[in-house]
Formats: sequence, C-alpha cells, structure tokens
Amino acid sequence: MSEIQMKGIEEVEPYRGEHAREGIAFRSVGRALGVTAFGMNVIEMAAGTTSYPEHDHSGDGQEEVFFVLKGDATLRCDGEDQRVESGTFVRIPPEATRAWHPGDRGVTLLAFGGTPGKAYQPRT
Repeated sequence: MSEIQMKGIEEVEPYRGEHAREGIAFRSVGRALGVTAFGMNVIEMAAGTTSYPEHDHSGDGQEEVFFVLKGDATLRCDGEDQRVESGTFVRIPPEATRAWHPGDRGVTLLAFGGTPGKAYQPRT
C-alpha cells in the first residue's frame, strides 16, 4: 500500500520564527505532509489583521493560487481592491503586487505556489 499522509489543519503547528506576523497563523501544510512538487500553506488571519505584507514574486517567478476556505477578505492587487468570498479561487501572477486584508469574520486561505519550468525547492 502507498504511504499516505493525513493531517488536520490544527495538527500543523503555525510558523513561530522571526518573520511571524501578529494575527496570522501560517501553517506549512505541504511540508508537514511531505509534499515535494509545490508549496502548499494554510494562512489564517484574524479579523482586523493588517500585518500581511504587500509583496510580489517578480524575483523568483512564483505563481500563487489561493482558495478561500472560510471567511472573506479584500485582496489588494496592483493597487486595486477586490472582495473575495469563501469558496473562491484566485490565481496571482508573479509580477502582481498583492496583500490580503481579512474581513469581519477573519479569513482562512489555502495557498499553492510554484515557479513554472523550475523544480520546486522546499524551504527547510
């Protein structure tokens, strides 16, 4: 039988290092499951959190796809705000500047990332 991995979100400890942000639980779910082909994280943001960093991935070419698992948020992308509700997928190209701002109920995002044409290099 194949070796499968299963974990609940709460079983994956949030990141607590020097880049941890107030109001954000960043869970490296892909790493916890042993995924080696792409990055996969769960990002939980409490309502009112403003610490999600605005950034792009022009330097590394990474595409990101987000799925809103629960709650809602405003996505600021290249200076424009878009409301994103639970059950929605969002693909963001590398060069787009982005930042997430959780709604009144907070938001839980499932994030996938990878660089087209390059082998994935999991962070240690």
